[in-house]
Amino acid sequence: MTVQEDTRMSSPYDVTISVHANRPTGKYQPLWNWFGYDEPNYTYSPHGRKLLKELTELSPEPPRIRAHNLLTSGDGLPALKWGSTNAYTEDANGNPVYDWTIIDKIFDTYVEAGNIPLIQIGFTPEALSDFDGPYRHQWEPADKYATITTGWTAPPTDLKKWGDLIEAWARHLAERYGEDVVSRWPWEVWNEPDGHYWTGTIPQFCEMYDVSAKALKRALPKARVGGPHTCGAFANEKAQTFLRAFLKHVVDNKSPIDFLAFHAKGNPVIYEGHVRMGLHKQLRDIETNLAIINEFPELRHLPVVIGESDPEGCAACSARVHPQNGYRNGPLYGVYVVESMIRTYELARRANIHIEGAVTWAFLFDDQPYFDGFRDLATNGVDKAVLNGFRMLGKLGGEWLESESDYRRDIDDIMSHGVRGKPDVNVVATRDDKGVSILLWHYHDDDEAGPSADITVNLDGWDDTSASLKHFRMDEEHSNAFGVWKAMGKPQNPAGEDYARLEASGKLAEIEGEATAKVDDGKITLKVSLPRQGVSLLRLDW
Repeated sequence: MTVQEDTRMSSPYDVTISVHANRPTGKYQPLWNWFGYDEPNYTYSPHGRKLLKELTELSPEPPRIRAHNLLTSGDGLPALKWGSTNAYTEDANGNPVYDWTIIDKIFDTYVEAGNIPLIQIGFTPEALSDFDGPYRHQWEPADKYATITTGWTAPPTDLKKWGDLIEAWARHLAERYGEDVVSRWPWEVWNEPDGHYWTGTIPQFCEMYDVSAKALKRALPKARVGGPHTCGAFANEKAQTFLRAFLKHVVDNKSPIDFLAFHAKGNPVIYEGHVRMGLHKQLRDIETNLAIINEFPELRHLPVVIGESDPEGCAACSARVHPQNGYRNGPLYGVYVVESMIRTYELARRANIHIEGAVTWAFLFDDQPYFDGFRDLATNGVDKAVLNGFRMLGKLGGEWLESESDYRRDIDDIMSHGVRGKPDVNVVATRDDKGVSILLWHYHDDDEAGPSADITVNLDGWDDTSASLKHFRMDEEHSNAFGVWKAMGKPQNPAGEDYARLEASGKLAEIEGEATAKVDDGKITLKVSLPRQGVSLLRLDW
């Protein structure tokens, strides 16, 4: 019987997992609690405020929030892949006029929610753009992605005015929130200058970067700044060329830089009538970019921010128009995030580079149908299953523990072939001063039915005579508002008790209730049946 045939059998298969509670392997640092979105004006909507607070509640470590269009000109109304603050205009004589009204609404919301902004310097205000065409795009999901490239992507025509704008912005934030606070917020220059977000040359970008970074440092000498946020580099010569040229420029010119940034994206497709994820592509992007950074010994000590790390490249491309994005509403997105984030740690260790954060480019889209297949964390105020994947990641803490699974897929095999045939049934665990958290997941690239995994978890090194157990779960039947919404008949205007039921179904489910685990000479054995595309968090407390 082939491996592929085996995974399609209806009977469960046995998996053995070991966790060693007395074998720490290093400090756990969350890299997953970074989030971003194109449309900054969603930030202060009622649903935006609610979601930002939920992101803060994921973990003791505050989330970092990255947004495009913080300097884009416009009326402050959001649209798909669009936002604006109108922070910079000019009077009749060409003199700069700064208006921080909308900027303040955005950053006040971040501060009130307990977030840390990852402040993006971009994009070009209309008064500094000489693009031969419209300034604003009118993109819709059925349009070609390249149609977003309009006047906001042009290099600033006056770098003196541009630098003064950045310096004034930084000083304003310091005055409003305190210099010590704002100096701890990371800053970045631009987004995907090798893609549709920059119409200039590489030398023009490098010059603009230097002007931006030096202006920031004049206002806030202790602030951290980084870039260039190039696209995924695997099999992408343009991205590789741009990143190498930028890094060489930084080294040769001793440009101010405190972290390096790039993007990584997967590639889902429709295969034999169902969605097949492209995890291998996302991991290859990370591997390739890290390898390029390692070509520059002067920069290897710098931390890395993966400014967008996602299953594919367009959050606003709904599954209604792009069916390969049909993974987004249910548990597959959540288990994919867990798989990709844990593998990101693995790639960082292999490259000997510290990845400080990996941004999930997903937030929300107001005034859109329920579960329309956007890459978002909540729909109309209802949390999607993916947010519960993050909630379980948030229950890790302390130190990593040594662990093994006899169904753990080798990362090189995944990067070569994806997770096809045999699934990845995997584990990581951490230990803090109150107990141990064990994260289990059952991932497969193919979004179709498959057998459950009957998992035996053998934990040793437990240094107490008793243990309380909590079991949290996200799968098709748990922590999945999409499943409840479908069972309700897919209502587009749920209200009252129906809305309350939907909202409650989007929270993280605890199954089986709190129990006591039997401890025998420092050993604990647990049994878990984990469905395909499911994630469990087992919490054992002393």
